[in-house]
Amino acid sequence: MSVQGEQNLVRAVGGTYFPLALVARMPYAMMVVGVLTLVVAGRDSLALGGLNSAMVGIGAASCGPLLGAAVDRFGQRRVLLVVGAASSAMLAAMAWVVYSPLPDAVVLAVAFLVGATAPQIAPLSRSRLMAIISACIVPGRRVRVINSTMAYESAADEIVFIVGPVVAGVLAVTIDPWAPVVAAAVLTLIFVSAFALHPSAATAQASSGRTPAAGSVRELARPRVVVIVVGILGVGLFFGSMLTSLTAFMADHGRPEEAGLVYAAMGVGSAALALGVAVFPVGFTSAARWLVFGGLMLAGALALPGVSSVTGMVVALLVIGLGIGPTLVTQYGLGARRSPVGRSATVMTMLGSAVILGQSLASAVTGGVAERWGTEAALALPAAAALVVVLAGLVNARIGERAVPAAAPSPERAVATADR
Repeated sequence: MSVQGEQNLVRAVGGTYFPLALVARMPYAMMVVGVLTLVVAGRDSLALGGLNSAMVGIGAASCGPLLGAAVDRFGQRRVLLVVGAASSAMLAAMAWVVYSPLPDAVVLAVAFLVGATAPQIAPLSRSRLMAIISACIVPGRRVRVINSTMAYESAADEIVFIVGPVVAGVLAVTIDPWAPVVAAAVLTLIFVSAFALHPSAATAQASSGRTPAAGSVRELARPRVVVIVVGILGVGLFFGSMLTSLTAFMADHGRPEEAGLVYAAMGVGSAALALGVAVFPVGFTSAARWLVFGGLMLAGALALPGVSSVTGMVVALLVIGLGIGPTLVTQYGLGARRSPVGRSATVMTMLGSAVILGQSLASAVTGGVAERWGTEAALALPAAAALVVVLAGLVNARIGERAVPAAAPSPERAVATADR
């Protein structure tokens, strides 16, 4: 990315935007772990805790695209203020209902609402930045600025999803199991509201107002968009199967409490190389990046069943992380560029929801496989998930050879054409 392009974007969003968007992501990263810890402690059931965590994920995945559609219609500011308040209320309700005499079904229902009202700051930040880039960056620089921005956003996600669970664990141990959920409620009320009210929201809304009328919902089902959703679903499946099978692996080694620390090795490698995408040559196309780094994920995952030591697992996860970061950056970048006119927030939340849905489903399936057939069988599932990523990448490469469907020109489509 050119220095001038970077400076233009920072000036357009303001110096406080990126720190604010980073902290506003934190409650989302704390929710699943916080709910799991709370329910296990309050209801004394690990199975119920896992089920509630899955309900949070299902709620977020099923309602995320609806949130995105509302943002595309009404703007981020109004939608996020309402959703942020609702999310804080549901998190507070979760902290209360677990210790109440109400039945488990009510706890599960509240867990679903916690996920359903979760403000998905990461995809909405991407959508906001895309709108501003389209308005403020000259066409010749947009491809590099988008690549650099998506690289930063993916690295920020990795950082938050490493730090969030750690913060939740520290609060649960030092204060009480309800503390992570209450802290998430407070952070949501303060920082999500601040994100909604940040001047960049008005800038993005004004930019969106200068584009043609929003494309039809049918455009969201085009193969060029669906293939990205499937590919990023594969990454979510990988996250869920990897963390669950790693937990079983660490339990076999008598150190289950260290699973999160070992898992963080993957995040370190992922965040590091995600940032590196910004300096890749333009000739290294999105289709090629998806296949190369998805292939690296698959190669690392295929080695997992043969790993016998914790050190070997850390090395394997570092290698896998080097593939995950650039793959996610590429997928989000393609999603941004292929979004139908006026549907950027919808597509971004579809992608974010696909990650969560894949993670929730894979966690449940992998846990059952580990319990029934053992850790080695469970460690084969991340390779199956990585294979989904690679197969979707092959389909994407094929689709990329076709011409962009004829439509009214827009900044997003201009960038898409340049990147092919």
